[in-house]
Amino acid sequence: MVSRRDVLKGMSATSLGAVGLPLATPALSQGATKVTFTTSWIPEGPNLFAYVARDKGFWKKAGLDVSVARGSGSGAAAQAVSAGTFDFGMAATPTVIVQAAKKLPITCIGQINYDALMGIGLLAGSPIKNPRDLEGKKLGASVTSGEYPFLPLYAEKAGFDLAKVQMVQLDGKVRERSLMEKQVDAASAFATSTIPSLAPLGTDVRFMLFRDAGIEFYGQSLTTQPQRLEKDPNLCAALVEGAMEAIRFTMTNFDEAIDIFLKANNEVAMSSTGKEYARIGLGLTNLTNLVPEVKEHGFGYADPKKVATMADLVVKYAAGDGATRPDVETLFTNKFVGKTTLKNDELAAAEKNAAAFRKYVS
Repeated sequence: MVSRRDVLKGMSATSLGAVGLPLATPALSQGATKVTFTTSWIPEGPNLFAYVARDKGFWKKAGLDVSVARGSGSGAAAQAVSAGTFDFGMAATPTVIVQAAKKLPITCIGQINYDALMGIGLLAGSPIKNPRDLEGKKLGASVTSGEYPFLPLYAEKAGFDLAKVQMVQLDGKVRERSLMEKQVDAASAFATSTIPSLAPLGTDVRFMLFRDAGIEFYGQSLTTQPQRLEKDPNLCAALVEGAMEAIRFTMTNFDEAIDIFLKANNEVAMSSTGKEYARIGLGLTNLTNLVPEVKEHGFGYADPKKVATMADLVVKYAAGDGATRPDVETLFTNKFVGKTTLKNDELAAAEKNAAAFRKYVS
């Protein structure tokens, strides 16, 4: 059988050593504006929209010529955007708050999905039945992955001693394989990455989700630098517009969206499990978008009260010494969102399509 590592063999991590791009951009009236965008991880469900936005023409329609680079972790992606290496990007929302608390210049201009699905992945037959059972076991984790900083918070909330867990540092590209081959007893990860990687191989996985311990975080956010937001709001509006139209498309044209993604990522398409990997990943991602924020306010909207609660948790438990709570009113903006919505019949169809994926995270 082909593992996730084999499926994605040949993928190169985003180069963070690229020359930073200038913040100044040409006006949209001069033609398609070239901008750079980094995903937070290798091609998968949560970032599938970016390939749709680019290749289906949603960004082109908004006046943009967007190059999409694959990422190597939310932390690295957020740092690259704040440094100006990329014009725009995406990263796990709590990770963005961590970077802002450390004074990095970054801002969120639209919500991509609404449940991080962070947690501890286990093989279905694992003797670990609750978080306390992790004590004395090997837990694989990648320091660049978005959920990693919140392991201490999860341990506190779930009632186990993290110091008694044997941490095994793993490259994110082999994390799932290590779990499948029982080199570790559990893996800290996002369910949206691990489940699509292992389920098509016949490896049943279950998750102890952080949310079950009362830790509720949004999934991924669109990000840019505050300077760009101030100097070129039209460019930001165009990027968000195309992204939200693409996210809507993935929910209303599920099969076509997967086809677009596979054409854009041959290393996934040529695997015997690639299509199922994409299907499950997108299904789980779409499931997290069936929330009141989208239904009542449109795609991309971030609830200020939830954002404030997330910021409090991040600063208290995960941001580290010397961090200060960022001003969430400036860190998150709803200025560019809410224009893209689902009609009632489209919402009903999206909920029906997503129902099949609830079994993975219920």
